[in-house]
Amino acid sequence: MHLMLVALAVFAVTYLLIITEWINKMLAAMIGGFIIVLLGIVNQQKAFTSIDWNVIFFLIGMMMVISVMRETGLFMFIAIKTAKLAQGKPLRIMMFMFVTTAVVSAFLGSVTTIMILVPIVMLITAELKINPAPFIITMVLASNMGGAATMIGDPPNILIGSATDYSFLDFIVNLTPPVVAIIASSLGIIYLLYRKDMIVSNESRARLMDFNDENLIKNKKLLYFSLFALVVMLIAFSLQKVLNLETATIAMTAGLTLVAVGSRKKVEKVLTHDIDWITIFFFIGLFMIVESLVETGFIDLIASSVIKITHGEPKTTSMVVLWISGIFSAIIDNVPFVAAMIPMIEKLGAYIGDPAKMHPLWWSLALGTCLGGNGTLIGASANIVAVGIANRNGVNITFKDFTKIGAIFTLNSMLISTLYIWYRYY
Repeated sequence: MHLMLVALAVFAVTYLLIITEWINKMLAAMIGGFIIVLLGIVNQQKAFTSIDWNVIFFLIGMMMVISVMRETGLFMFIAIKTAKLAQGKPLRIMMFMFVTTAVVSAFLGSVTTIMILVPIVMLITAELKINPAPFIITMVLASNMGGAATMIGDPPNILIGSATDYSFLDFIVNLTPPVVAIIASSLGIIYLLYRKDMIVSNESRARLMDFNDENLIKNKKLLYFSLFALVVMLIAFSLQKVLNLETATIAMTAGLTLVAVGSRKKVEKVLTHDIDWITIFFFIGLFMIVESLVETGFIDLIASSVIKITHGEPKTTSMVVLWISGIFSAIIDNVPFVAAMIPMIEKLGAYIGDPAKMHPLWWSLALGTCLGGNGTLIGASANIVAVGIANRNGVNITFKDFTKIGAIFTLNSMLISTLYIWYRYY
């Protein structure tokens, strides 16, 4: 028990340092991770084994893909086209980007979509001379919402899919309806929150509308090859089980191929400027800390507490799983959290006995972890990646900035999910 308390104390202090930003978040997570090892709570081998290298190399691979695609000028081209479609009106641009991010995330994955679209919106806001932070935050929220709709949209769903053998279609049929309702209601929240703030000069709008987008594509050959590689990568993601390949292998193959073809003389630049090592090492530290909560039995304690509270009654258990997942995914990155929750749901399944009654529990876990990840800055991979991109481009989004907006959207998402689970399955 004392080891569990020590692990919780290390987690709490690390979390406090991340919230207050007293030191860099990567430094806080890595120090916390190695304190866990130094104190003997988890040995080094176990700590290193707990790191989800599939997630780490998936991120690095996608950063390589985006690095080469950026060289072609495609993102700037899309940025200007999107802004023109919205007639240069910032609130309309925000709503367009919100829906686009959600739809693309469902099929491309939340992290990948953020890597592609955040640089685009930063270019648009630079032209309009308006603060990009609200655009980035709302797009991140949209990426996690859209990612919740399919099996390949968000890392928690990939883990749940492999643990349960649910098909791609099962995820769409069961998760897309509430996600559509959540996205629609979120557009209303965006309007209420930002309708008075989104003011730009007519001069900035006119300059954006007059922008000549014909010469923005810098390298057409590389663009065509990049798009071909992107399509092949997406097909490989959707055929993962058939190919028997993990997402990291697919992403790294695409990334390394594109770097070899498009940036082979600039590898040092790609590695030093385009790979966000701060984010990568932040994840590594976080995985190590969360492993200590698993190893000391804290996650098992939650499982037994859930059974004690609900007595294994499926409807009540689904609601508890939904809200526990939502709350904990807001404060613990949802990838390691869902990995720890899957054994817990399997234990609940053994207690409940009827496999048919387990379906709502798995969908509750999926919705809770994916949507709860919007609650705070460290709740989901996409949040951390987006803020990393913003910080590297001189835009500082603090834990407080993100959380005060994310909490509103998360509460709305969780309430809609609760009504959906309740009425659809019971």
